[in-house]
Amino acid sequence: MMIRRALPYDLEAINKLLMQVLTVHHNGRPDLFKAGTKKYTDEELLAILCDDTRPVFVAEENGEVAGYAFCIFQQHMNNNILTDVKTLYIDDLCVDETKRGTHVGSALYRHVLAYAKENGCYNLTLNVWACNESALKFYERMGLLPQKIGMEQIL
Repeated sequence: MMIRRALPYDLEAINKLLMQVLTVHHNGRPDLFKAGTKKYTDEELLAILCDDTRPVFVAEENGEVAGYAFCIFQQHMNNNILTDVKTLYIDDLCVDETKRGTHVGSALYRHVLAYAKENGCYNLTLNVWACNESALKFYERMGLLPQKIGMEQIL
């Protein structure tokens, strides 16, 4: 398996995975996530793939994309209450449903972690929906701990 920066020719494979993520979220929270849509238009996705502040990595096996990690560098310079630490935020991590359990996700996560360290980041963060129990367990196995907890009361 090779992990590399995503390129424009990966668009179709990434869109397929984005749909898988949407399905998981829609099934868990149909009150919040629409069915049959995707997170980005092709134009938005192509712009992200060219943006060094928003690196996207793909795990490739036998010439096929088996997973991705969308990342965003964050830093709150001269903020009144937050320190100036540099963070790499994982906006989305997905492994193709046919490849889950084969350590693609672990390899992607370790690659992103190393990338964050190489780029002088203080920490690596992400959000996970409470309804996605398998993702929660995966991130706990990777060593992540809760940083903050989002709560809601549906009216």
